[in-house]
Amino acid sequence: MATLEEVLQVPRFSDLHILSTHTKQHEIVSVEITETPDVANYIPEQTFILTTAMAFKNNQSDLKQMIRSLKEKNSAGLGIKVGRFLGEIEAEIIAYGTELDLPIVEVPSTQPLGQLLHKMLSYLWDSKTEQLTYALDIQKRFTNLLIHDVDSERFITDLGKIINAPTILLNPWKEILAYSTHFSKGAHSVEHYIHQINDNHFRRIDRGKTSFLIQNPENKMIQIAGFPIKIDTYFPYYLFVLNPEQIPFPTSEFAIDQAVLVLTFMLFKNQKIQESVDMLKNDYLNQLITSQNFEKNEGRNWLDLGQSFGIVDSHFYQLNIATCFVQQKDATKLRYQAEESQLALAWLQEKLPERVKNVLIFPIKGSNDIALLFQEPEASLEQIFQDLSTELAQVLPIQLHFTLGNAYEALEEVASSYVEAKISMEELKQLEEPPIFQYYHAKGLFALFEQTNTEDIRYFCTKTLKELAYPTEPSLIELRKTLKYYLDFNCEISKTASVLYLHRNTIKYRINQCEELLESTIQNPQTSLNLRMAIELSEAANQVTIRKE
Repeated sequence: MATLEEVLQVPRFSDLHILSTHTKQHEIVSVEITETPDVANYIPEQTFILTTAMAFKNNQSDLKQMIRSLKEKNSAGLGIKVGRFLGEIEAEIIAYGTELDLPIVEVPSTQPLGQLLHKMLSYLWDSKTEQLTYALDIQKRFTNLLIHDVDSERFITDLGKIINAPTILLNPWKEILAYSTHFSKGAHSVEHYIHQINDNHFRRIDRGKTSFLIQNPENKMIQIAGFPIKIDTYFPYYLFVLNPEQIPFPTSEFAIDQAVLVLTFMLFKNQKIQESVDMLKNDYLNQLITSQNFEKNEGRNWLDLGQSFGIVDSHFYQLNIATCFVQQKDATKLRYQAEESQLALAWLQEKLPERVKNVLIFPIKGSNDIALLFQEPEASLEQIFQDLSTELAQVLPIQLHFTLGNAYEALEEVASSYVEAKISMEELKQLEEPPIFQYYHAKGLFALFEQTNTEDIRYFCTKTLKELAYPTEPSLIELRKTLKYYLDFNCEISKTASVLYLHRNTIKYRINQCEELLESTIQNPQTSLNLRMAIELSEAANQVTIRKE
């Protein structure tokens, strides 16, 4: 956008002079002629007013009110033609313009205001036409790069050349993705500038394009402009341009906006291509997991089918589930959760292969969870996951958690590892302060009844075992112990006697006593099953009670 000061430097306007003193430039978008003192009520902002000041020929002091109203309207300035109604512009009017920072321009009597208006508007219109043409040319050049499928590094390099300014592109987790050739190693490296951009700057950019000051290697303050590249709603890429105020004419901010638009399309296209690949991987994993439940899938060579996704022939397959724990404030933001998961997937796809060999990363169909398939053992896996979660949380409001199933030798058994990791993840989500990483732990019999009322469990145990359910007398405790071992050894008296160091007849006597107390034959299959369950449940309940105490 042109400024009044730039316009008046053009030779055709060299006889116009700014009489007041100013330290900043004043942008101008239009010009008007008027003799109406209250013209500020009827003009747009950044308009330059031309007048003969006929209404103030007898008292120039009244001009102050008009100057004040023009300042409040953010006008570009006031041009007063001298020699017709005003012999000269008085010093107090010039001083008042300086005080309010509104340029007071002297127009000589030889300059007809009508012609001056036409000349100035023509210049402004020609300038905007030239800028628009140049911006469209830039868009055409960038669109051509997009059609030829250039990568982000090539795009940013060309952008820096076209606007003749250093440019930098950051990914959503604020790491350098590409930069122009203006930067060198050492003090002039791109990191020198990026390290000065803090969280407050990024928050401002998230709301829209903005600019702020940073230090160059010579410790001088320079301007840097930041633009959000939003291919999604919540987590943008970031484009930075150094010294935007020095970009040569006719390149304008509008032209940079065109580059931002094309760059957005390019990144959006790349994301959709990656999502298509992820969808194929998703289908493969889903079929592999469900294959054990369908006979029609038997005999399929899952190794060959998965080679294009990175499946290798191994005797170690272990599946992990990663998830982004949803904060309370985002519990109802379904789109935010989906984008958060997509960003975590991209993060893991970039970071995890650098630390673990032969790991494959899959989105899980129908959820925001992520599957990680390990195809060889990794001793420091827990520390790796701790580091990844911490590093991501430092740059984005995302908290990653991981659960791991058991390892299996056959690829077809990945379904079991998946189920185990999923069970662990469901347990993890129930905890108030879940750990970052958790292995799968096999559930015992009591775990199947975790959701059952404690009173119901106690009633079942007492009904089944009677006095042997929760004994306190030594004789009953010994009877219960004998009954447990007797059932563990499938009602074989010899093995029970051997492990308890008792005579066979003693075991027979105790079993008879148990049957009298229980009023049932222990060898009965249904009775035997109920007794086993009651013993397990009552022991687990006792352990829980002891821990609470």
